[in-house]
Amino acid sequence: MTSKLTLTVEQSIIEKAKIYAKTTNRSLSKLIENYLENLTQENFDEQTISSKLQNIVGAVKLPIDFDEDQELRKSLEEKHL
Repeated sequence: MTSKLTLTVEQSIIEKAKIYAKTTNRSLSKLIENYLENLTQENFDEQTISSKLQNIVGAVKLPIDFDEDQELRKSLEEKHL
């Protein structure tokens, strides 16, 4: 069962979130729902996720052994070398 929820959020954040939702072919409601679902999971361990990735929780499903530094390095090498 779905239910309406009223939130108070800075206008600039809402605008950015709407753009992000549109570019990822999702609704803003679905993004928030996914975020809240992941946030409240029993097995959710905030310590295993870097602060950069915490901002996109729910938007991307990463493997447990994902190495953010290694992937960033690889991406930058491909871009600049």
